[in-house]
Amino acid sequence: MGAGEPPSGESPAARAGTPTRHDRRSTRTAQAATRLPAPRHRPEALHPGAWWLWALALGTAATRTTNPLLLALLIAVSAYVVVSRRSHAPWSRSYGAFVKLALAVILIRLLFTTVLGSPIPGTHTLVTLPEVPLPDWAQGIRLGGRVTAEGLTFALYDAMKLATLLICVGAANALANPSRLLKSLPGALYEMGVAVVVALTFAPNLIADVQRLRAARRLRGRPDKGVRGLLQVGLPVLEGALERSVALAAAMDARGYGRTAQVSAPVRRTTAALTLGGLLGVCAGTYGLLTAAGGTYGVPVLLAGVAAALAGLWLGGRRTVRTRYRPDRWDARAWLVSASGAAVAALLFLAAARYPAALRPGVVPLVAPGLPLWPAAAVLIGLLPAFVAPAPHRVSVPAPAPAPAPAPAPAKESS
Repeated sequence: MGAGEPPSGESPAARAGTPTRHDRRSTRTAQAATRLPAPRHRPEALHPGAWWLWALALGTAATRTTNPLLLALLIAVSAYVVVSRRSHAPWSRSYGAFVKLALAVILIRLLFTTVLGSPIPGTHTLVTLPEVPLPDWAQGIRLGGRVTAEGLTFALYDAMKLATLLICVGAANALANPSRLLKSLPGALYEMGVAVVVALTFAPNLIADVQRLRAARRLRGRPDKGVRGLLQVGLPVLEGALERSVALAAAMDARGYGRTAQVSAPVRRTTAALTLGGLLGVCAGTYGLLTAAGGTYGVPVLLAGVAAALAGLWLGGRRTVRTRYRPDRWDARAWLVSASGAAVAALLFLAAARYPAALRPGVVPLVAPGLPLWPAAAVLIGLLPAFVAPAPHRVSVPAPAPAPAPAPAPAKESS
């Protein structure tokens, strides 16, 4: 072998530092293994107003019936939609708190009926409590006495109606982003909307703070239950709420909250007249719809009042100077979600008028309530948002790239 020749097994390109074909193929394989997946198109979130219209329509449908089977079906529909379409944001965890509040309402109503009695007469006595005599000025009120199955059943039906309404409101809190809802409000309602949004986000943030502090106390081996744990968690929670309030006030002041534009006097008078006249028209039209004598003028007066109120809100919004960054669009999915809730409410209104005995079962005599078929099928229309609303965005962590295989050890040359 000459002095200028390369050693055996090594090419001139490798000796000169130029990568060979095998090196380039290995480099491309390593880059493909470590390359992140291409970002997929994230579907646009649903308009928060559609979630609130859907939930309020389900709550309105709950007010038209005391049938426990229909009320339980409404709760199941709202729970399924919340489980399938809520995100992982802190405000979306408030649904469980509303469910617990609904259970507390039912227990308190049953407790009051047991202690204070019920106006519903009954023959099935469950227990007889010692009755406390009351003075003459407390006529109509009693403490203790007979507790009947009819009175407890009537209290349970009535409490389930209020509990279903609370759960529907909790579904709207868990599905709709409060800040995006505030951004979608008209300009005339902006100040009131800020107060409502702050009030609605107080409970979810409070629950998130309590969960975080309890988890921290468990990690430190300290008690997080009972009266002692509650007292030791309460002070940090209140401190965090105060800090959030100060930070919110500073952010609102920095963004020019409360700044208004100059509007001429005729516009202000027209706005006040339209708003006041519209509200009076809405009240008169609603009264006409609820009474038998006002059925002829109720709908026209209500529509005129709504139109005047909307015009007043539009003119009042000219005083509020604010900009919107990427406003939410009301697309076809928002129409479908809100229309599904409106269909449930309208069909239950119709069912309550045509079949009052099925939607408001009696308790005297005490009989088991039945499930009306087509009102139950109407309630199932409320499941439409679980299929047409966009799924919540979940961040996927890419799998780690496999480690490169070790290079084979060079063979020893035989002597």
